[in-house]
Amino acid sequence: MARVYVSLGSNVDREIKIRQAVDLLREHFKEIDLSPVYDSAAVGFDGSNFLNLVAGFDTDLEVTAVATVFHDIEDQLGRDRTLPKFASRPIDLDILTYDDMVLDIPGIRIPRPEILHNAFVLKPLQDIAGDRPHPESGESYALLWQRMAETAPRLDLFPLDL
Repeated sequence: MARVYVSLGSNVDREIKIRQAVDLLREHFKEIDLSPVYDSAAVGFDGSNFLNLVAGFDTDLEVTAVATVFHDIEDQLGRDRTLPKFASRPIDLDILTYDDMVLDIPGIRIPRPEILHNAFVLKPLQDIAGDRPHPESGESYALLWQRMAETAPRLDLFPLDL
């Protein structure tokens, strides 16, 4: 059984799409842990604010099968893959970690580099997995967040009942 952490983000119909994505994750993976939801500015392009959170769950699926499930959920919720990488989107699901795996294959890089660079990824990850070590640095997510928080852009808690 592998422990997986996934980031969820949306800035198009964001409350609806986040709820739908969480419901679909529950259908596929049953028991999931959820971080608080954060409202954060778009990064890399000029767009509406995103809602971001992290979910954690255990699975027997291989990492490529988990990625396929996420891809299918994104498609089901209206993700347009013809748009640029940095663009508005109804939903974005990214595998952040898969146990302590380090992997770099086409389409999947684990751990996701965004963990160390984006507050909207690291903060919710440390909220539900603060004592877990980053697979490459070995430092806890809580320690990594403590360092990043000093210079991180503002993240506002968003009251969304999931």
